[in-house]
Amino acid sequence: MSRLRGIRRDDSGATIVEFAIILVPMVILLMGGIELGYNSYVRSVLQGSLNDAARRAAVEAPAINASGSTVEEKVENLIRGTVRKVSPNATVNVTQQSYFDFSNIGNPEKLMTDHNSNGQFDAADGDCWEDANGNGQFDTDAGKTGQGGAEDVVHYVADVSAPRLFPLHAFIPTINPTIEFELQAAVRNQPFGQQANAAVICA
Repeated sequence: MSRLRGIRRDDSGATIVEFAIILVPMVILLMGGIELGYNSYVRSVLQGSLNDAARRAAVEAPAINASGSTVEEKVENLIRGTVRKVSPNATVNVTQQSYFDFSNIGNPEKLMTDHNSNGQFDAADGDCWEDANGNGQFDTDAGKTGQGGAEDVVHYVADVSAPRLFPLHAFIPTINPTIEFELQAAVRNQPFGQQANAAVICA
């Protein structure tokens, strides 16, 4: 009995047990903090690369040090290459659309004649619109794919999907194993020529 009482009173291993209990939560918190910093860093690198590529492409015949046969391809590859320096397995998709002005970004083509005054394009009423993207159809987004021309505004949207630095999803199932975010930039091209005016078309 005296030996059993001695074992019950022996707390020499308590510190190790307590440390083992708090070790996993501490490690998860540490990894989470580092992960947040890493996510912010990748986002910052992407935004900087996006802004830099947009400025480079805003001039006539831009010199962009990246592979590709078109300016659009070079811009995308420049951004992708920069991001992959900090996140090698990242997937980067960049869309580039040109607009006549900043106010046109994401908005429908401008109605020039609205016969029933409902604020919407009605082909049956013979409404007229400004064909900003030159495709002969009324579009709910006035953008035109690509870099556009002189003084056009180019809107860049970059979508990134990259694996996390640590496998936090193994400890917290609700966490996505990848980080995903979208960043944007809009830059007006330099006045290296006359900005093209859109034709007015009627249905």
